[in-house]
Amino acid sequence: MLLEIENLETYYLTRKGAVKATDGVSFGVGNGEVFGLAGESGCGKTTTGLSIMRLVPSPGQIVGGKIIFDGKDIVQMSDDDLRNFRWKAVSVVFQGAMNALNPVMIVGKQIVEGILTHENVTKKEAWERTEELLDLVGISSERVKDYPHEFSGGMRQRVMIAMALACNPKLLIADEPITALDVIVQRQVLTVFKDLQRKLNLTVILITHDLSAMAATCDRLAIMYAGKIVEQASTLSIFKRPLHPYTKALIGAFPSIRGEKKSLEFIPGAPPELINPPEGCRFHPRCQYSEDICKKEEPMPTVRGDHLVACHVIQ
Repeated sequence: MLLEIENLETYYLTRKGAVKATDGVSFGVGNGEVFGLAGESGCGKTTTGLSIMRLVPSPGQIVGGKIIFDGKDIVQMSDDDLRNFRWKAVSVVFQGAMNALNPVMIVGKQIVEGILTHENVTKKEAWERTEELLDLVGISSERVKDYPHEFSGGMRQRVMIAMALACNPKLLIADEPITALDVIVQRQVLTVFKDLQRKLNLTVILITHDLSAMAATCDRLAIMYAGKIVEQASTLSIFKRPLHPYTKALIGAFPSIRGEKKSLEFIPGAPPELINPPEGCRFHPRCQYSEDICKKEEPMPTVRGDHLVACHVIQ
């Protein structure tokens, strides 16, 4: 495994109490794999990605667990080690490219800065590398001196991908990279991701609530709910035979263009506040299959076929 996360606990320490954004999260990602983290907003997906980069904003803290990348524990890294680790070993594509790019600096210079910071190359070599990266993501290298506002939303997202790849990282974390884009541009960006992953043998963690993006891109999925992973399996297994009631509900709420026409299902209520989550299974207040044990005991992950699922009552 390139990345192994063991019982990760990342809390936001507020005046009202600790918000347990990730509470015992564990999973592994192999070399060259595309791994998806899915779930509703507020379930801990982005915090998990930020924890891997050690970029959790204040008042967030990693209070427990290990994040082992290529044999090294990121949680124990010094500040100097982190500066070398970020961008060169692991990089991230954030949601909202316009907010991530500097609006008063040409896009080429923004990419060149990262290369010069982390690589022992000349300015000329850095600019040549930048032009190659733009070509790689489907943007003409002639636009290397354009400003972010001169690009469309999809092109800005491609610039962000090029920037993330500037130092040849082993792992790329893509946090909701297509959320703000229309469906046509979403498909284009996903195609870029898939092509790059194959060409460069990238390992990718895709964080999104868009199940269609997961189905088209990921090898394996982990479904998160209320700071915990409730189910893990191959993408095909998740969509073909979901086991956890939450996973079933997510898939049931997604429209099918090939299936019979019917009203979409929905999950009643909302994810709980993570300062004081429900006892037992955190999904039980919204689960139609809930039993007494679900309200009293937290389900432990168990192996069911090729699934790892945390549920007392599996349908």
